[in-house]
Amino acid sequence: MADNYDVIVLGAGAVGENVADRAVQGGLSAVIVESELVGGECSYWACMPSKALLRPAQALRAARAVPGAAEAATGELDVEAVLERRDSFTSHWSDAGQVEWLESAGIDLVRGHGRLSGEREVTVTEEGGATRVLTAAHAVVVATGTDPFVPPIEGLRESAPWTSREATSVEQVPESLAVVGGGVVALEMATVFSDLGCRVTVVSRSGILGGMEPFAGELVAEALRRRGVEILTHTETASVRRDGDTVTLVTGEGREIVASEVLVATGRAQRTTDIGLDTVGLEPGGPLEVDDTMRVPGYDWLYATGDVNGRALLTHQGKYQARAAGDVIAARAKGEPVDAADWGRHVATADHRVVPQVVFTDPEVASVGLTEAAAQKAGYTVTAVDYDMGSVAGAAVHADGYTGKARMVVDTEREVILGVTFVGPEVSELLQSATIAIAGEVPIARLWHAVPAYPTVSEVWLRLLEAYGRDSA
Repeated sequence: MADNYDVIVLGAGAVGENVADRAVQGGLSAVIVESELVGGECSYWACMPSKALLRPAQALRAARAVPGAAEAATGELDVEAVLERRDSFTSHWSDAGQVEWLESAGIDLVRGHGRLSGEREVTVTEEGGATRVLTAAHAVVVATGTDPFVPPIEGLRESAPWTSREATSVEQVPESLAVVGGGVVALEMATVFSDLGCRVTVVSRSGILGGMEPFAGELVAEALRRRGVEILTHTETASVRRDGDTVTLVTGEGREIVASEVLVATGRAQRTTDIGLDTVGLEPGGPLEVDDTMRVPGYDWLYATGDVNGRALLTHQGKYQARAAGDVIAARAKGEPVDAADWGRHVATADHRVVPQVVFTDPEVASVGLTEAAAQKAGYTVTAVDYDMGSVAGAAVHADGYTGKARMVVDTEREVILGVTFVGPEVSELLQSATIAIAGEVPIARLWHAVPAYPTVSEVWLRLLEAYGRDSA
């Protein structure tokens, strides 16, 4: 392979793959540098294995909530089968298929650790220690993602804690698990391991699912508690120690929680400390600041996409950024016009306004746009409309005892929706309609003409509009 390319991408996760693919489709040559598995975190240790682990118990609960099916669903989860199905989604941690896709897409791959070593230059240290210098005619894209953040709690690192990687690749389910954190990973993994027969304790120094509508965390925590998970909120973890086969977590109040393993799920840290940023005058550590075309200000050749820029730490948002970045790099390389206006082809406007997210707990949480509190903080005049999803006819058909809640946040000056949150069984499939309504700024008056089919759970849209009409009258 030649060492000179139009575009060099650091990181072969889903985001890096998309950048390179769009650049190649735009007529440029591209190479990806990767020291681990091609496909990245989402394919092997995050999105895919975690959702594969969550789905079997979700399906079993769904069957048990429908008389007729419930009588047939009398057994328990087959843990071995659950883990085997998870393994199939990770291709047993082999990236052969992903490498084959790179080849078919015309993207070169260099294995090793890549570091910037000058303007438009990357030096790769290969596994045996040999180095190779790559140069880019047009752009270097940093798509190195994030690592789990391990907080400086006394004894925690020495206790060999699990991170999300160990949790999603587990081969033997422990008897008990202590989870430090109250965010998405913490709650999804609490769901997984309680479903697999593990005794789970969640310790969060704040609340549950912070940053979302408060009722989302309340409903998820309530459901987990009903299934035997102990959840301690506003509780500090003061220290951790490992004694043989057990780990003891000591809270700020002095309570000791003994478990087989401890999982740290307290956020993510950008992988920017060892990629040579200092060689081009940038500070290592922390996220890389970018404009809406994903270019680092002051560097016409340097881009950062995905979690590494800290804008929206979600795989689908990273891939959205990657598509914009790959296209704009190709456009700039060929001297073509750049569409950098809001919602233009070469920008990631949705990162600021329309970020969809699903928490795959049971009940699920599906949200997009602004919460009521965030909208108010941003200076909007808003009305928040809530509706009991269990009262929708389609929900009653879907499952006996369907429990959930929906909230629609409306900008009352422009009469458009700013945010929507659904909590309930399998509400993730409702999210795209909300995303379209917000991204398109569809007026409330027009939404009345988007008639939901009956009887479906989507009828909640009609009920929210009716409630808004009454409240605003």
